[in-house]
Amino acid sequence: MSIQYQDYAFVRNKLLEKEEIAFLDVREEDPHAQEHPLFAANFPLSRLEVDALAKLPRKNVPIVTLDDGEGSAMLAAQRLSSLGYSNVSTLAGGVAAWKSEGGEVFKDVNVPSKSFGEFVESKRHTPSLSAQEVKQLIDDKADIVVVDVRRFDEYHTMSIPTGVSVPGAELVLRLPELAPNPNTQIIVNCAGRTRSIIGTQSLINAGIPNKVSALRNGTIGWTLAGQTLDQGQSRQFSAVNADTKKEAALRSRNVADQAGVKRASMADLQSWQSQVERTTYFFDTRTPEEYEAGHLPGFRSVPGGQLVQETEMVSPVRGARIVLADPDSVRANMPASWLAQMAWDVYVLDDIQASDLTEKGVWSSPIPTMPTTQTVDALTASGWLKNDSGTVAIDLSTHANYVKGHIPGSWFALRSEFMEALSKLPKADRYLITSTTGELAMFAAHEIQALTSSEVVVLIGGNQAWVDAGLVLEKGATHLASPPRDRYKRPYEGTSVNPAAMQAYLDWEYGLVEQLGKDGTHHFWVL
Repeated sequence: MSIQYQDYAFVRNKLLEKEEIAFLDVREEDPHAQEHPLFAANFPLSRLEVDALAKLPRKNVPIVTLDDGEGSAMLAAQRLSSLGYSNVSTLAGGVAAWKSEGGEVFKDVNVPSKSFGEFVESKRHTPSLSAQEVKQLIDDKADIVVVDVRRFDEYHTMSIPTGVSVPGAELVLRLPELAPNPNTQIIVNCAGRTRSIIGTQSLINAGIPNKVSALRNGTIGWTLAGQTLDQGQSRQFSAVNADTKKEAALRSRNVADQAGVKRASMADLQSWQSQVERTTYFFDTRTPEEYEAGHLPGFRSVPGGQLVQETEMVSPVRGARIVLADPDSVRANMPASWLAQMAWDVYVLDDIQASDLTEKGVWSSPIPTMPTTQTVDALTASGWLKNDSGTVAIDLSTHANYVKGHIPGSWFALRSEFMEALSKLPKADRYLITSTTGELAMFAAHEIQALTSSEVVVLIGGNQAWVDAGLVLEKGATHLASPPRDRYKRPYEGTSVNPAAMQAYLDWEYGLVEQLGKDGTHHFWVL
């Protein structure tokens, strides 16, 4: 199939005019994080089929794929076309051409959100305290409450002493009962800067009476100050009463109105879910537990704080419409106020009734029709691996999931680099291909078969089916045929990060506002 090329001017004009465009960097996450245009969303070729329908819901949306000249962009464009996307092109010359035309490139991940956080602080001078100042307050047993606005798993790994887990969108709802005395000082922390800036400014914008400050540079700043973090903590917010909910709803609605957030009804919802000329994302911004207990049909669970932090991961179409839902309204209105300032066309769905929340359980990504390929069940596959030395298992899961648990003896390989991986894999009469739930292996099987004369068979249901059959997994990075390029190592993750890397990350964040000015396509503004 013939794929058209587009250039820097085409993409830039779309961004400047706020027109819909899916500018997709189809490299793995680590090379993407080394340098990419501001609104080039990471959309790895290796996961394209399992991500496409959820992240690109409109089949005729303008799509431009991007790589660094290695050919992945054209292959991704062809695969998207084969899935029915009708307006797909590739950026001629890739990242190098973008730079040669004067385009700005950015390092790291979630750059639109992180640069927006720095932009907010530069305009509002969001108050902050150093790690040393916060530790002194804790040591003095001052009247303070430390709230950690990251995901709970991040908080559980490492946290500021005395800190309580209150993910970002929950702050305005939960804080009045965590700190009922208006004289209590509030300290907001994350790992670095962005989420604490947004969290602190959320409380200020909502008119919370307490004095609020961000912990400057988060857990990174705490560590660089030579101070000890807690590990394994589980302090979390609790339910709030009806009066607190009502007051928080008024505060958050006021902020959303100031930011120009639009309102939507159930009638709008029905129209938009069938609309073909506009991309619309539907997100439920409550906690995953609330979502699973009952949610609106067609809505994806994306807690509001992480949505503001990782917008391009779930909504890669810049210029799309975003609709947020929370029956209590607070967890929709506060994130919506930030998305509006990030120049998204954002709506909050009003008047949601309990009877509307008819779907239950976790969100399941829509998957295209599976290709026909040779498959095997878990018990038969187990027998092959035990009794047949000619069978080798290959796991196409993310490296992180592979390390958490994989079929004993299986090899980790990146689908996008499978040709290179073959040289490191043991010779085999049969390759058993698996992935976390099996879909990725199904989509990859034919291209893998084209690279080898060995028989290729897919484990139906993947590693999950293996576990469901009562079979054990092993853990660790035991057999790597590909480097773990699918995950960029964040300088703020884990408990054993190089201090130089942490400082470099902070220095990078401080430079983002200047980069935004050079790029000029963001349309950010601040209340």
